[in-house]
Amino acid sequence: MNISSIVIKVKQENYDELVKELQKNDVCDYHFGDKEQGKIIVTIDGEEVDDEIKKTSFLQNMKYVISAEMMQTYQEDLDGAIKELNEADPIPDILKNDDIKVGDIKYNGDLRKKDFYGGV
Repeated sequence: MNISSIVIKVKQENYDELVKELQKNDVCDYHFGDKEQGKIIVTIDGEEVDDEIKKTSFLQNMKYVISAEMMQTYQEDLDGAIKELNEADPIPDILKNDDIKVGDIKYNGDLRKKDFYGGV
């Protein structure tokens, strides 16, 4: 289980509406905020880091959110995560393939889990 705190930045005039939306969604748990500063603190959890990334992205794309950034995180199985990172190949397969033309690569921010060829 992973648990992380997220600081959300919002304009004062949108603060109350965003807090209502955060309180009724199942992506995060609202804890507190400061309307004058336009800051809200929520926590998210997930079984894997990918779960937290998806939830953080969801929060970042909510209406009125200026930014949503992870501030603190706790991983129950930190040793397992470190072992997984150490065992992973640091060079994605796409970079090892000499038959692929550079112009054909479609980059989406993550070389390991995205479609590189525009659907091919």
